[in-house]
Amino acid sequence: MKPIVASVACAMIPVLIVLSAGAAHAQDEGGIAARSEFRVDGPPPPVSPAVITRDDQGNATIRAIRLAGPIQLDGRLDEAVYRDVLPITGFIQTLPDEGAPATEETEAWVTFDAENVYVSARLWDSAPESDWVANEMRRDTNQLRNNDTFSASFDTYYDRRNAFNFYTNPLGARADLQFMNEGGSTNQDWNPIWDVRTGRFEGGWTVEMQIPFKSLRYRPGASQIWGVQLRRAVRRKNEWAHLTFVPQSAVRGSSGGTAIIRVSRYGTLVGLEPPPASRNLEIKPYGISGMKTDRSKEPAIEQDGFADAGLDLKYGLTQNLTADLTINTDFAQVEVDEQQVNLTRFQIFFPEKREFFLESRGVYEFASSTFTSGSNSRNVPTLFFSRRIGLESGALVPIVAGGRLSGKVGPFDVGALNIQTGEEETVGVPATNFTALRLRRDVLRRSSLGVLFTRRSASTVAEGSNQTLGMDVSLSLPRDVYLAGFYAATRTGGLTEDDRSYQARVNYSGDTWGAALEHLRVGENFNPEVGFVRRRGFRETIGAARFSPRPRSIDAIRRLSFEANLTYLELVKERLMGSRQGQARFEIEFESSDLLDITYTDSYEFLDRDFPISSDVVLPPGRYSFSDFAVGLGLGLQRWYSGNFSFQRGSFYSGDKMTVGLASGRLNLSTQFSLEPSLSFNWVDLPQGSFRADVAAARINYAFNPRMFLSGLAQYNSGNDDFSVNLRLRWEYRPGSELFVVYTEARSTDVLDRLSELENRGLTVKMNYLLRP
Repeated sequence: MKPIVASVACAMIPVLIVLSAGAAHAQDEGGIAARSEFRVDGPPPPVSPAVITRDDQGNATIRAIRLAGPIQLDGRLDEAVYRDVLPITGFIQTLPDEGAPATEETEAWVTFDAENVYVSARLWDSAPESDWVANEMRRDTNQLRNNDTFSASFDTYYDRRNAFNFYTNPLGARADLQFMNEGGSTNQDWNPIWDVRTGRFEGGWTVEMQIPFKSLRYRPGASQIWGVQLRRAVRRKNEWAHLTFVPQSAVRGSSGGTAIIRVSRYGTLVGLEPPPASRNLEIKPYGISGMKTDRSKEPAIEQDGFADAGLDLKYGLTQNLTADLTINTDFAQVEVDEQQVNLTRFQIFFPEKREFFLESRGVYEFASSTFTSGSNSRNVPTLFFSRRIGLESGALVPIVAGGRLSGKVGPFDVGALNIQTGEEETVGVPATNFTALRLRRDVLRRSSLGVLFTRRSASTVAEGSNQTLGMDVSLSLPRDVYLAGFYAATRTGGLTEDDRSYQARVNYSGDTWGAALEHLRVGENFNPEVGFVRRRGFRETIGAARFSPRPRSIDAIRRLSFEANLTYLELVKERLMGSRQGQARFEIEFESSDLLDITYTDSYEFLDRDFPISSDVVLPPGRYSFSDFAVGLGLGLQRWYSGNFSFQRGSFYSGDKMTVGLASGRLNLSTQFSLEPSLSFNWVDLPQGSFRADVAAARINYAFNPRMFLSGLAQYNSGNDDFSVNLRLRWEYRPGSELFVVYTEARSTDVLDRLSELENRGLTVKMNYLLRP
């Protein structure tokens, strides 16, 4: 197996080049669009003047209308096309009444000109505007997803598994998503160039979306067939309706918004004639300046001024493949990580927030699937974790330059990334090259097979490089049955045995019943250094079962859920049980979208060495059995106040623990101003000592308009007595071009003595400008 890791890496590079050349050749010969197998998967195309046809299965085919000139984007719907062309109507509920007509009427149009595709809608609402849920202007926020919204999604390759999603609320806020493999990976940080305006009329609100063809990827050819889905959410009713029938089994959690990822249930869009393929070029230079103080370094930095510049470049190699180049990359606009309480022996996973790595990240998702059960183990390794690049032990490592290739070639998703970082003496990191290669092939209707290779030129634990090779499969079968798994191996100097990992999963995720079984093995020397591994040297088995009826006789309750799961983890080297956890959970989902859940957990942990659970309390090795009881209340995000309140109490290792928490809290003080508190208070009482572990944070947000906002985050962590502040102004002064002003400050503080000592402080101004020649 060892030689294969290296040889596959070398082999994949020419494969990617061949695929790219093959795509260009197909484009020259008329492209994929000319192939006869691309036919309408649904009702026959409508014949003018009709714009929609439907069948008795809830499927729909709609016809796009060519415009003589561009629409004036103002949200007014006063152009002649809205009078002369029939609207798309007949939206179908997913929640609360599956298959029933939507309770509020929606009229929509899909039109296009030489440069853009437009989606417009007139959304009738029987309630006065004061009752609408519209309290967010910022782009891509979770709160926006819980407003009254209208969305449009396009499956531009018509492969019934991948899509681009755009949505807005009555305030004209913007959000956009990429779906891959029906939500097996979802990129919420994809930010293409597009625009939207909203308006009002007597009886509702209106939408006009303008989406440039340049912001989308699609098959070559003059005439296109796309998948399409339109969605309407009325949050005060917790109602979600779609252009086509989408079953409730497609919903994850309590929000019907997740049904949009069921791309195989999209309708069909015909009649589009996009512009011919072009080598789209985007150039985005940036300039940055500021001042910083850092007293943790030797020697300390005091009010040190700096200035720099860099460049990002995007070029369409073909209509389906895009190359990105970054030079002297800077991430000054990135928010700081939110503090978390960690009472485990293992590392915490912090999400990526840097834009360069967020774009097209779904290509590198490994062993993902459309699972909806609670069986997904927290111990599953991540083979590609971009935070390993440019970050080390919390310190920034300079990124000198890097390139990326991503896109789709026929049935293949393709990704290739290479980044060069510089030396960082403060944390002992040499100049390092990072490589990631990904190839995934669509199979059957909603399934895929893939391979992922990563390499780090300088290993952190041995001489020489570190390499990882993995193969994964995701199979979506009829009747909501899913199978998935992976096999991976690493190569590191000196680590020659037990360096593999594999997993197999099976899941049934019906609306009323659900079940899952999973088995995971991670070797003691499995070491993906461009990835994330929480735990090593174990095999783990998880089983879960769920019963979720929807009682029609209780008006206030939408769904009840009874779930039980059991996790058994064996330490391979010691040949004994490392941990076991059994859990029983009961949840009530109310029609208001509020949630009440009650959970009982019984745990066992084996400690093979001392565990410093806090700065001055150490648990000795041994076997520990403990259990706890938890109650959680989640208030629906459509309210002016919301959040997830929790209380947990029970035994904990050799003692007791009580936790009180507030997560995802929010107070909507106005349509522009909100406050988001989060709290976690933990009282731990052990024979070895007692301690508190608390984290408190508050985020303030003020949106001047949908394209300019100010946010601030203040955090306190009792574990290290740190207090920090991050203030961030973002202004998109023209599409794709932004100004950032960021201020950060961190202090070491003793709250009881009211003492405070500055650790670091910084003020940064960054400006970029997008050029599209």
